Amino acid sequence: MAAQTMRLVLASNNAKKLSELQTLLTGLNVQLVPQAELGISEAPEPHCTFIENGLAKARHAAAAAGGPAIADDSGVCVQSLAGEPGVNSANFASVSLPSARKSPSDREARRRVQDAANNALLLQRLHGAADRRAYFVSTLVAVRHAADPEPLVAVGRWPGELLTEARGSQGFGYDPLMFIPDLGLTVAEMDADLKNLHSHRARAMARMLALLKDVWQL
Repeated sequence: MAAQTMRLVLASNNAKKLSELQTLLTGLNVQLVPQAELGISEAPEPHCTFIENGLAKARHAAAAAGGPAIADDSGVCVQSLAGEPGVNSANFASVSLPSARKSPSDREARRRVQDAANNALLLQRLHGAADRRAYFVSTLVAVRHAADPEPLVAVGRWPGELLTEARGSQGFGYDPLMFIPDLGLTVAEMDADLKNLHSHRARAMARMLALLKDVWQL
């Protein structure tokens, strides 16, 4: 008898993040469902570390959905800024946006405005800086239920250098500024297949897949 497919709620409304994680989960007996499809609101992220925010988001989604959930808390950490923007990467710049509607297209339009402001602020903060080393961080947290005493945690880091101007039109967030020397491209110049092969999220997911298979027996 074939094993039953597990519904795994993604504690995010970011459509591009969903697409990346769906691709990375290919081959596993899992149906990834974004929390928005279940009417689950986004969780507060008051903590100063990726792991604490990831756990808060995963527990929130699991409690609302009544089952397993996974969260990705990620961002960019800049060497010369003592790790900033870090957990504040998504909302680094202060932007006045209209109230969100429920449609995915509206959320993505808001995200693009915020991303542009974030990139502009980061370039401003780094103006004239000689040290432009940075790295993307992805911390994945999975729980079987909201009170799971053994959350699965996997971290991936992807080092690069921040350019002085944006290049490329793929991806999202800080992708147009992050140059990966080994590949000779910014992340926004990579197609999805190349990005999913090398990214911080891919590195975290490789570790998470091993945990899901070993601990959850998927």
